[in-house]
Amino acid sequence: MKIELPDQAFKYVSENSKECDEQTAFVLTKQNEKYLQNAKDNNAHSIIKIEEIAKLFAIDSIKIVGITGTNGKTTTASAIYSFLLDLGYKAAFQGTRGFFMNDEIAEGKSLTTPSVLNTYLHIYQAVEAGCDFFIMEVSSHAIVQQRVEGLNFELKILTNITQDHLDYHKTLGEYISVKNSFFQDGSKKLINKDEPKASFNIKNTMTYGIENPATYKLMAYSLNNASSGIIQYMQDEVVPFTSSLHGFFNLYNLMAAISAVHILTGKKLEEIVQVVDNFAGVSGRMEQVSDEPNVIVDFAHTPDGMAQVLNALKEKDLLVVFGAGGDRDKTKRPLMGKVASTLAKKVYITSDNPRTEDPDAIIKDILEGIEDKTDVAVEVNRKKAIEMALKDQKDDEVVVVLGKGDEAYQIIYDQKLPFDDREVIREILNS
Repeated sequence: MKIELPDQAFKYVSENSKECDEQTAFVLTKQNEKYLQNAKDNNAHSIIKIEEIAKLFAIDSIKIVGITGTNGKTTTASAIYSFLLDLGYKAAFQGTRGFFMNDEIAEGKSLTTPSVLNTYLHIYQAVEAGCDFFIMEVSSHAIVQQRVEGLNFELKILTNITQDHLDYHKTLGEYISVKNSFFQDGSKKLINKDEPKASFNIKNTMTYGIENPATYKLMAYSLNNASSGIIQYMQDEVVPFTSSLHGFFNLYNLMAAISAVHILTGKKLEEIVQVVDNFAGVSGRMEQVSDEPNVIVDFAHTPDGMAQVLNALKEKDLLVVFGAGGDRDKTKRPLMGKVASTLAKKVYITSDNPRTEDPDAIIKDILEGIEDKTDVAVEVNRKKAIEMALKDQKDDEVVVVLGKGDEAYQIIYDQKLPFDDREVIREILNS
């Protein structure tokens, strides 16, 4: 990707050595340094370090917020973005859902954390649009690959650490270490105090929590008719809030977002909580596709994520449809099976995004975590599995379809085939 920069000795910059020429400077990062010679061979105008790009893009004039954690990144980031806009600030948000500026979509979905130069370009665009804040999700892959290289964060936030991406990080210990490495500097941090695996530099650290004493403490809460709570900041402020979000896990996401906006803006908590109820949540996260019959779709694709969603609905009898992604962490599959079989009345195991793996082999891995298979159905075709659950559904039972959320495709081998759980559900119900 070439980016045109006016008023420079070169016309373009690129992090791709193949795109370099006499008019194009090569932006050197930790990710591409092995291609430096190739850039020179292609007659790159010059070699620029990422720190120099930061100055050229004037990104120091905007406050950058980075959010990492296994679950809750997207909801927390989206909530912060929503609260800031409702409080009258201009803001941009980059993450799993895409790139947004001032309540408009600027770019569709891509990686949770894009390449270094792509992120710098988004920040540059946010600066040009007059944004005060740039909110971004930071994946564990991005931390390892240094895709946040050179960024000065105004605030770093940790949601939680549970198992995911062990196909990449190999061990849970390595994954935990990667997440925690983001919080070892002296910048401002906001840490989930109830996360026992969190390790961080205590300098400039604030915390939020429900179970443990924290800078921002949830003193009381209710999950009747969505959620509400009373938040205490130090000994200074105690304020109530209400939200349309469901589930105990969303209380943590809301606490992180409210606390972050308080830190970033310095506004009174009393003013911030007034806009909390305006945030309707994220598409594909605990999204009710149908009221009667009750059908819910969620992105949960880890054992902990599944447990959070299903526990949020534990007063109901649940019929759960799910699979697991191919070419990804295999060790979580039996754990996902165990969670589903423990918390659901009936389980329908199917395909997720099998990619290059055999869907039957993935299902076999999931089944290994289920001791009693009496109430387990296996249907490799995802549409048919959803159809089975909807057909079996009775009275007050809830069908919960997990794993893909608002994804509009299914990846089978190298093909991205159109498939949206929500549209499939509506189609089945309408027929």
